[in-house]
Amino acid sequence: MAFCGLDLPGGLDRPGMIFCVGVNYPARNEEYKDGKELPPFPSLFPRSPFSFVGHEEPIILVPESEQFDYEGEIALIIGKGGRRIPRDQAREHIHGLTLCNEGSYRDWIRHAKFNVTQGKNWDRSGSLGPSVVPIDEIEDLNNLDLETWVNGELRQKDNTGRMIFPIDYIINYISTFTTLTPGDIIVTGTPVGAGARFDPPKWLKEGDEVIVKCPQIGELRNVVKAEG
Repeated sequence: MAFCGLDLPGGLDRPGMIFCVGVNYPARNEEYKDGKELPPFPSLFPRSPFSFVGHEEPIILVPESEQFDYEGEIALIIGKGGRRIPRDQAREHIHGLTLCNEGSYRDWIRHAKFNVTQGKNWDRSGSLGPSVVPIDEIEDLNNLDLETWVNGELRQKDNTGRMIFPIDYIINYISTFTTLTPGDIIVTGTPVGAGARFDPPKWLKEGDEVIVKCPQIGELRNVVKAEG
């Protein structure tokens, strides 16, 4: 069965690694105490394949937390592996693009002092889809509009041209310290507007619908379902 229902050729249908980039839009960076200065390097963390479902599959609300949040993002699938990939060759290593709701449990992110892994890896908490758009059909990686809607309300909106670390830089940076392999996924960061930043916070609850949109890629839709 294809990973998350994505139509991928053999050899790309199961990621070896899923890398996620944190705080990759300027407005998102400004939400932090030191947000006046841009970070010198990307913040990275891994996610498990088991933490994702496909398009129109339910994302799961667990009993251990009431702080379930959404994060709309653009994700890329590596088609050709490599190490120390130059920025001007990065596009050649991308098979295609898809969308991601990088669902997170905010209180579990804060369980430890220096990492977010616990809050980012609950089974079936995030999603990928609806399909993979081949890189040849994407004219400009630095001009992709991204939106996240919850129950018909626009919560997040930005463009990849404003990323702190663009896609070619991310591929170069990650491949400096590890070999990227075919099928690996890189989730490139979420704009400002996650539920945690509202006052009061707007946590996801059972029955909520989350839609992540990009005109060049499509619409990823999922409904929140309580576990059990």
